[in-house]
Amino acid sequence: MKYVDVVIDNKSEYMDSFFTYLAPDDINVGDKVSIPLARKPKGAEGYVVSIDTTPGIETDKVKEIISIDKDRSLTPEIIDTAIWMRSRYGVKYIDAIRMFDVTGKRIPHHIKEYDETKLEDEPTLSEEQKYAALDICNSIDNELGKSFLIHGVTNSGKTEVYIRAVKSAIARGKSAIVLVPEIALSSQIAERFSKRFGKEQVAIMHSKLKTSERLAEWMRIKSGEAKIVVGARTAVFAPASDIGVIIIDEEHESTYKSDHNPKFETVDVAFRRSKYHNATLVLGSATPSIVSYNRAMDGIYQLIEMKNRIGNSIMPEVQIVDMRDELRSGNSSIISRKLLASITQTVKDGDQVILFLNRRGFSTQVLCPECGYIMMCPDCDITLTYHKKENAAICHYCGRKFKIPKVCPECGNNNLSFIGTGTERLEETIEELVPNAKVERFDLDTAKNSSEIKKTLRHFNSGKTNILVGTQILAKGLDFKNVGLVGIILADSSLNIPDYRSPERTFQLITQVSGRAGREGGKSKVILQTYQPEDDTIKKAANRDYYGFYEQELAHRKNMNYPPFSDIITVIFVDKKGSKTEYSSTLDHANDFRKYLLSMKNLPTGTTIYEPKLDTQRGGADRNRVIFMIKAPRGTRSGFVSAYMNYRELMIKHRSTCHIELDINPYGII
Repeated sequence: MKYVDVVIDNKSEYMDSFFTYLAPDDINVGDKVSIPLARKPKGAEGYVVSIDTTPGIETDKVKEIISIDKDRSLTPEIIDTAIWMRSRYGVKYIDAIRMFDVTGKRIPHHIKEYDETKLEDEPTLSEEQKYAALDICNSIDNELGKSFLIHGVTNSGKTEVYIRAVKSAIARGKSAIVLVPEIALSSQIAERFSKRFGKEQVAIMHSKLKTSERLAEWMRIKSGEAKIVVGARTAVFAPASDIGVIIIDEEHESTYKSDHNPKFETVDVAFRRSKYHNATLVLGSATPSIVSYNRAMDGIYQLIEMKNRIGNSIMPEVQIVDMRDELRSGNSSIISRKLLASITQTVKDGDQVILFLNRRGFSTQVLCPECGYIMMCPDCDITLTYHKKENAAICHYCGRKFKIPKVCPECGNNNLSFIGTGTERLEETIEELVPNAKVERFDLDTAKNSSEIKKTLRHFNSGKTNILVGTQILAKGLDFKNVGLVGIILADSSLNIPDYRSPERTFQLITQVSGRAGREGGKSKVILQTYQPEDDTIKKAANRDYYGFYEQELAHRKNMNYPPFSDIITVIFVDKKGSKTEYSSTLDHANDFRKYLLSMKNLPTGTTIYEPKLDTQRGGADRNRVIFMIKAPRGTRSGFVSAYMNYRELMIKHRSTCHIELDINPYGII
């Protein structure tokens, strides 16, 4: 028998620690165990995080574990990564460990049968593809553990390079993880890998799978039956062992950053896991994030450039339309005259059209023109969006739906106005303007499940749909073959988002959406509508000048001390309104912790700690939410995470009802 430390599967902050138990000699780190626990007759579950430990209490008080569930046990590497996540992000042990496990009690014992599939032949690689695959496969074959950043224009053949990398890993008996930025892309990419390796080799993992499906895939990966894991960001936690390569496609996408607990950065977790296994990490994008490209410039990643499209595909012509001129000429429509004429001609020529507008719903505001009342979410304090199909005002933060009042609740006016345009209204407008075209919409409202996603994409790929209207989901690596025109409706809409990344996000969206045009040879074009045609970001995106944009943006961030020159750490305090404890005020907590940080010895030079403020956007009628921001110089993050964890322990000790959490390098709050 030996003493082991266990993390108990309980989300209470009071249980966020190691607990010592007595276990048999064949116990391993990662084993899932049943353990006795006070006030729980049936005990509890937990995970072994260390063995051969020295008890911190009298040995006769150490209880023995009840049983071990080897079928659901994890690996030492997974436990190592979970413990690292706690130190890097300030999350609880169990929250990190749970990311690697799945729910469900029934264990699928049978091997899933698949129809025999004829595998596709390998295509001939372009010269750029050959050089990229050679470098990456050499790292995999010789277990060099390198990290690569592929900067490849749209349709340069990055996916085929990924396939060759996976082939090298599988040939050596290793596993591979392939990540895509959207669940909608998982099935498409999985199908492509299945055609090359066989369906039995490929498992899909993402949060929208049914519990039984997720458990079945989890078991296939854990047992080694499936060597290739494809999925969205949570697939980085797949229970794969002996990993040979981890690939992150469209690495720049914000969806790789989790804004739900536990908060984490997918690239960071992938980097950590790859280093443990001495695996190769491959990031790919036509528009790498500023942080990733800077890492390549610093030598952390090896940069691979793919500057040319494969086959006969040529880059589209980009035309900028100044929407201010449209207004001056009497056109108040969201569709410019040039874009409408191009849509009509493209459909007439038998080519397809993509129209991009990064706003869901029918109208972005429900407003009273008499008194200025605007419908707001009472919980999130943000403007509600009107969705015509559901005849409801919906909060895009929490998802709550509200009936549209017949009269203004403030002044009684019975003529409420619907202001602004979303994809639902754009779809309706295009159907009226181009009545002979088949129009479909592709956004989070229509892409609610895999069957609807497949149906929409199948219609467009087969040519059944002439015009596809959608949001940023269209920009995320989808392959279309017959797109003659891409229309970007409001190219500057993301420039005004309160986030230091807004220019970067705008550049990426324009470039990525533009890349959906001109896939299979022949001329194509992009019409970029904007009210700010003179903006440098808009102009550089139209000219596909990534390097110029990178240099300009990096200089700005250096001047403002934004990432990659710092980490932005947001500290969040949430408490129910009217809570009465020793530490009852959310704002008092925030001010107290800020003073605690300012009094730290050896506070890093260049640190900025801002004043706490009430967060009205994500507060609500029944709770207070207070935040403050820290600009931590590069390399100093861990000290602030440690200070946060110490202060959290102090709050737990005093049984505060206030909840504290960190969000490191968050999106959209600055």
